[in-house]
Amino acid sequence: MRAHRTPRAPLTALPLAAALGLALASPATAEPPGIPDPATAKTQLGELTVAPEGSMDGYSREKFPHWIEGPDNCNTRESVLRRDGENVQVGSDCYPTSGSWTSPYDGATWTRPSDVDIDHVVPLAAAWRSGAAQWTQERRQQFANDLEGPQLIAVTDNVNQEKGDQTPDKWMPPAASYHCTYASMWVGTKHRYGLTITEAEKSALEKALGTC
Repeated sequence: MRAHRTPRAPLTALPLAAALGLALASPATAEPPGIPDPATAKTQLGELTVAPEGSMDGYSREKFPHWIEGPDNCNTRESVLRRDGENVQVGSDCYPTSGSWTSPYDGATWTRPSDVDIDHVVPLAAAWRSGAAQWTQERRQQFANDLEGPQLIAVTDNVNQEKGDQTPDKWMPPAASYHCTYASMWVGTKHRYGLTITEAEKSALEKALGTC
């Protein structure tokens, strides 16, 4: 994990435009595919196995190979940056040369890819503690690079670092308005991969889904 970075001021609307009363379009926010609707998320939550959290013994991020190269010669991180950004332009190496990214976790907008992290909604270590320790390396790689489910999202880097490997009973996005969607993504991912949840985790998810 990278060292914690000093928060920066995000991109904001120009004061002149506000003074003139000009309407400014709201920036687009990231939305991964496969997010279950609230009713489906509540059903899926009830289908998850409740179990005590497992051990971190043997865990290593290297056991979840990530940011692998896809068939379009873009790695997973670059693919999510293109998907979740607005007006993203990329160079021949697939790395963004321009664009903007609005993090739904905190509502901040950034114009430099280096200010954006790709969050594993269910952190790799949290997955390890809830069943992934028994998976094959191939299955863990699929989980860490999943572009088809609601597991990867572009967010403010500092916010992602504050989250670490915490589960929803210990951490939720700063933007309370996003708790419903975040819980739906978390449940959708755990259901998709057959991971377990703890009692505390389930209670926190039920509370968040109750805000939908």
